[in-house]
This record gives sequence, C-alpha cells and structure tokens, in this order.
Amino acid sequence: MHRFSQVDVFTDRLTTGNPLAVVHDADDLTDEQLVAFARWTNLSETTFLLRPTDPAADYRVRIFTVDGELPFAGHPTLGSAAAWLAAGGEPRDADHLVQQCEVGLVPVRREDDRLAFAAPPLLRSGPLSVDEVAELTRWLGVPADAVVDAQWVDNGPGWVGVLVRDAATVLAARPSGPGTFRDVGIIGPYPPGAECAVEVRALFAVGDGLAEDPVTGSLNASLAQWLIATGRLPTAYVAAQGTVLGRRGRVHVSAEGEDVWVGGRVTAGISGTVAL
Repeated sequence: MHRFSQVDVFTDRLTTGNPLAVVHDADDLTDEQLVAFARWTNLSETTFLLRPTDPAADYRVRIFTVDGELPFAGHPTLGSAAAWLAAGGEPRDADHLVQQCEVGLVPVRREDDRLAFAAPPLLRSGPLSVDEVAELTRWLGVPADAVVDAQWVDNGPGWVGVLVRDAATVLAARPSGPGTFRDVGIIGPYPPGAECAVEVRALFAVGDGLAEDPVTGSLNASLAQWLIATGRLPTAYVAAQGTVLGRRGRVHVSAEGEDVWVGGRVTAGISGTVAL
C-alpha cells in the first residue's frame, strides 16, 4: 500500500484547476507499475515521489502521462511539492524546496498561499518558418492577420508558442484534426484593467483528434520566458487558462533577474492509500 493524494493545481477551488494524482514513497515500484497506474488514473499527469539521488534535492519526482514519461511539467511540479509537504516533507530551507526530476533540479518556493517553480531553460527556441506559421494558423482556425508571432518555446514537452492579437482570438480558436505540431500553446492579451493580463490555451494533436489541457505550468513558463524577454509582457502578471473548458486556472508569473517564476495555488482533493 502507498499513500495517495489527488490535488487540483492553479486554483483555490476544487474542480476548477488541473488535477494531479500523486503516489508517495514509490521507490519500490517498477517502471511497468508506474506506467500502468498513470494510464489507469487517466489524468493528464500522474507523479511518483521518490528518495532523491542528488544530494542537493529534497525529493525526486517522476512524471507520467497516459502515454509515457515527461522530463518536466509545471502543474505536476507544484502539485507534487504540495503533496510532499502535506505528507510531512521537511525541506532543508523552510521557504525553498529543490525538486529532482528528469530535466534536473528545479527550485520551488513558497509565496504566501502559493507555490512557484523557477522555469527551466528552454531546450529549443527560435522562430518558425513562414510556411510553418501558415500551417499553424490554419490548424488553429484563426485569421492570418490575428497572429502576431510564433516561436519554438520547448522546455521538455515540445511546445510551440503562438502569440495572437487578443484574448478573444484565443478563446475563439477552434483547431481540428491532426496537425504538423503536437504541442501548441496560444496566448493573447486582455484589455488593460482586466483581472488577468492574458488568456492561454494548451492544445495537443492526438492521432486524428485533439486534446486540451486545463492549466499548464510548463507552457506558461516558456511563454513567459519568450514574451517577457521580447518586451511583449510585463515582468509580473497573471494568466488565465481553462476558460473554454469551464475551469478557472490562474497562473502567477514574475521575472526576477535571470529567473522566471511560475506559481499558483494547490487545492487538496483526495487523500488515502492505493494498493500498488
């Protein structure tokens, strides 16, 4: 039996964020068991907490989708950190944690009632070709003149980022069918004075269909690295995500020196044991 948690990330109200399943003390489980359980939960991600192998880390986490393992993901980072703390984990520094995952060491800090992670470096960046932008525009179902820019913003999952003229264009996008790119993030600004600075959507081409993630930390991290560096977004803002899915995700972003911090609240949902 293993301790089990299910939390809702990037929200202060259960059922309005992005859920995450967490299995604690999973060092004795085989890779086959990890994969099978992640498929069984049928959530976007399931994580497994283990003893760190790097002496600088407080804990280690392995992150799985229903299709396989990810080197890094944002909402699993915050959700795993919250579950580890709730289970009695004691970091070396009371206000800062160090998570070990496949991408390396990821700092996580406490921010009042939120947790935030430092965005890892991009693995791939740079502009798309004219033809690639045209293909993305068609796939997203948005007017060509609504696309401001498009870049590779890959920090592990394989993200391509598309900046459009406004949040209304983000919400109106209607992608369909298979696409050239598997993981696409679209972002657009709200008018000044709105509750949130931008609306974000995370879209996945899956076989002949399409999937959408409710709230996505890794995408918000890489979009922030791109758009803050180019002066298109301020050094601190709040992003909304999940609106078209009936969710109310809120992602708090701030750039401090060379670091971009991505944070949000984590709400407890289910606590118990799982027979693995």
